[in-house]
Amino acid sequence: MNYRVALLSVSIILSSATSNAAEPTDLNNKADSQPITASQEKSPGHVSELLMNALSLVGVKYKYGGSSPETGLDCSGFVGHVFESAAGLVLPRSASEISTVGSKVTKSELRPGDLVFFKTMRKAISHVGIYLGNNRFIHASSSSTGSVLISNMKESYWAKRFMTANRVDLSNPSSVKPVE
Repeated sequence: MNYRVALLSVSIILSSATSNAAEPTDLNNKADSQPITASQEKSPGHVSELLMNALSLVGVKYKYGGSSPETGLDCSGFVGHVFESAAGLVLPRSASEISTVGSKVTKSELRPGDLVFFKTMRKAISHVGIYLGNNRFIHASSSSTGSVLISNMKESYWAKRFMTANRVDLSNPSSVKPVE
């Protein structure tokens, strides 16, 4: 029941915003990047579109190495697909590489659309999702349902494994550069 209420609330809030899609910007190209600050505001339209795209993928099956909703998504493929579809940003391919993009934010500074990273394997960062608000995030999970789903960061499993969070400025793709 809480899941449905949360999903409905997010959908209602986001349905009032609009945005324009931009040409994809490759975040792997660091040559003309400028640093961004955590105080920069994201375009509400882009964040809304990003979250709506992410929510539309709930239930898509998990596939290791997958980057297409038609064939399946892994966590980084899911995040990459959503960011490219909504904001025209081409993110690096792995969760670890994605963690180098944007600006670091603390758990208390999290806003919808921020990226959240977890240690689910031996690697320091091995899982990524998109923060929805109210301690919830959306991600492609190989366990549990084996699909894109919404989880709570306060659940014991995720709380123990949370590593860091980043904010990507969706309104100014050319300003994105790796975290230093």
